[in-house]
Amino acid sequence: MQASPELSRAGAILRIDLDALCANWQDLRARLAPGARCAAVLKADAYGLGAHQVAPALYESGCRHFFVAHTAEGITLRSLLPDAARIYVLHGPVPGSETDFLAHHLIPVLNSPRQIEGWQTLARHRGQTLPAVLQVDTGMARMGLAPADLAALPELAHCPGVEWLFVMSHLAVAEDPAHPANAEQLERFRHALARFPGVEGCLANSSGIFLGADYHFGMVRPGAALYGVAPQVGQPNPMRPVIQLCSRIIQLRDIAAGTPVGYGQSWCAQRPSRIATITVGYADGYLRSLGNRGQVYYGSQALPVVGKVSMDTLTIDVTDLPPDTLQEGEFLDLACPWQGVDAIADQAGTIGYEVLTSLGRRYTRIYTRSTAPATAGT
Repeated sequence: MQASPELSRAGAILRIDLDALCANWQDLRARLAPGARCAAVLKADAYGLGAHQVAPALYESGCRHFFVAHTAEGITLRSLLPDAARIYVLHGPVPGSETDFLAHHLIPVLNSPRQIEGWQTLARHRGQTLPAVLQVDTGMARMGLAPADLAALPELAHCPGVEWLFVMSHLAVAEDPAHPANAEQLERFRHALARFPGVEGCLANSSGIFLGADYHFGMVRPGAALYGVAPQVGQPNPMRPVIQLCSRIIQLRDIAAGTPVGYGQSWCAQRPSRIATITVGYADGYLRSLGNRGQVYYGSQALPVVGKVSMDTLTIDVTDLPPDTLQEGEFLDLACPWQGVDAIADQAGTIGYEVLTSLGRRYTRIYTRSTAPATAGT
C-alpha cells in the first residue's frame, strides 16, 4: 500500500496507541478497593498526547471523572465529552472566573479560603448550592488548605451554599512505597477527612494506587501511568507503552577520525565514522540534556546520539551498522519497544512526565485504536 501524502512528507512520526492507554486505565481500575472509582487526569493536553483523542477514548472505555489543571483546559474538555462526564479543575477558579464553571459545567477544586469565599458568594447570588471539591495539604506545601486554615474554619463541613463532593489531597513521594511520608500523609488525610462526615476522599495518584487499598478511598486519579510511565521506582513497569516515536534520516555522512560534530564541537570521532542526521531536535521536545547521552534504535540495535541536540536535528553515530544498511529517507526509532519513555527520561536526567509533555507539535501524529469500546463504568 502506498504511503499517504502526509506520511510521505513526515520528518518525524508520533504514534499514540489509544488501545494501550485505555487498557492502562482498565488495569488501574481493576486494582482498586471495592467501591473506589477510577478517574483520569488529562491536564497539559492529556500529558502532551492530545485531549481531543484521549478523552473520548477513555469515556468510551468507561471513565466518567476527569481532572485538568486550568479552567481553559476544562472548557476545552467539556466540548469533547458528554454531559455525564464530570470535569474537575485542580487550580480552582481564578478570582472573578467562578461563573465560567457554571457556564461550562465544571467542578472546582477549592484550594484556599479565598477560593471558598468566592464560590460561596456565587452560590449566594444564584440562590443555589454548588458542588465543589476541597483540597487539603497533607505534606507538599503546594496547594490546598493548610492545617491552620482548617483549624480557622471549624464549620467548613457545613459550608453554606457548597456541596462537598469529596475531599482530596496529593501524595509527595508515592512512587517510593517505602518512604515514611506516605504513611504520614495518609494519617493526616484521614484526620482531615474525619471532619467531613459522609464525604468521600480522593488521595491516590498513579503511584498511590500501588500503595494499597488504604489509599484508595472513594476515588483515585491516575495521570502518568495512563500514558505508560512507570508508577513505582525500581519496579517492573506494569503499564503498557502508549507511544512510539521515529525520525527520518535526512543525511548520511562519512567522517574521518578526529572530526568534531555539532555545536561546540563537544564530540569528536575517535575512528572513521558514519553520522546520520535525523529530523528531531529540542524544538520537538527532544531535551538538550540528551546530547552525547541519548540513544536511538534501528531495529533492536542501539545507536548513540553524538554531539549536542540542535533545534531541529540530532546526529547519530551509525558506524556499527553494516555498510549500506541505512539510506537517506529511512526512519530511526526514539521511543520504541526497546526504549520506552522512562528510559529516555533516565538518559536525560528527568522524569517520564517531562518527556511526554515536552513533545512538540511538528510530529505527524497517528492515533490507533482497533478494539471495541468497553461498557460504561465508573
